[in-house]
Amino acid sequence: MAPLTVRELLAEKMESLQLEVLTGDLGLERTITVPEISSPGLVLAGFTARFAGKRLHVLGETEVAYLRSLGAEARRAAIATFLDYDVPCLFVTKAQSVPRDLLDGARERSIPVVRSKLKTADFYQRITPFLLEAFAPRTTVHGSLADVYGVGLLFIGRSGIGKSECVLDLVERGHRLVADDVVHVVRRGTDVLIARGHQLSHHYMEIRGVGLVDVRALFGIRAVRQQKRIEVVVELEDWDSTRDVDRTGLDLRSTEILGVELPLVTVPLNPGKNITVISEVVAMSHLLRYSGYDPAHVFNERLLKQLAQQRELREYLSQDDE
Repeated sequence: MAPLTVRELLAEKMESLQLEVLTGDLGLERTITVPEISSPGLVLAGFTARFAGKRLHVLGETEVAYLRSLGAEARRAAIATFLDYDVPCLFVTKAQSVPRDLLDGARERSIPVVRSKLKTADFYQRITPFLLEAFAPRTTVHGSLADVYGVGLLFIGRSGIGKSECVLDLVERGHRLVADDVVHVVRRGTDVLIARGHQLSHHYMEIRGVGLVDVRALFGIRAVRQQKRIEVVVELEDWDSTRDVDRTGLDLRSTEILGVELPLVTVPLNPGKNITVISEVVAMSHLLRYSGYDPAHVFNERLLKQLAQQRELREYLSQDDE
């Protein structure tokens, strides 16, 4: 992603964080490089060994009260030690009056000081999700994403193989379109992939021979979703009679997007195959596995049990000399 500047952060969160810039335009082009935000309490008290100067920093009531408790010389020294780390931006919560020494020192170093009316805990709760989203790993995938029975199915495959047509048929059967052709994927946390369509082509689909189709206008608002978690990848490929195809479901395959491993189902296409129903079965099978029931493994265990019983019967009969 492009670097996030203090100015861009203020433009996005000025109202929700109830912000007021106390240092004018000074330092608003500073770049924010990490999503973490913390309190500089320890460095103000003199412990600098593990101070993270690249983070955004917040002064709450405790930090401001501590600064005011110091003598003038000690306060200037503590503030100078803190600001010399060249932090990207400093926030002061609960609409507190900011010590003059802090404002003067920030202006000298072109460090923006921003005041919020929110309580410190509320401020953290509102700004942290924004920073995590802004710095989250992201990529773009060529495919189509649909919500089928609550399961996010990402259809991939060569251009023209029928991804859009499959999703359009799913929409006609009551499922929901999330994105077509260009799928923007963002990783949240360590194992959750959230995807959405391009802002300009949201809820539009390109159907070869027909052109652009507005799914929301044709099928209604319930036929579309703004975003959805990707849970299964369905790969559509051309039929190849010489290629071995998994027919039991025991050998589960996977693929990786942004470091997150996802189940991969490969469906070879030949004339007459109902890929829409197959897609619904893929979604329902995923729900069954998620709830702890794997039909392929259950069938395999029954088969092994039956074979074991037959073997025991043969051994018994072989020892019967009557």
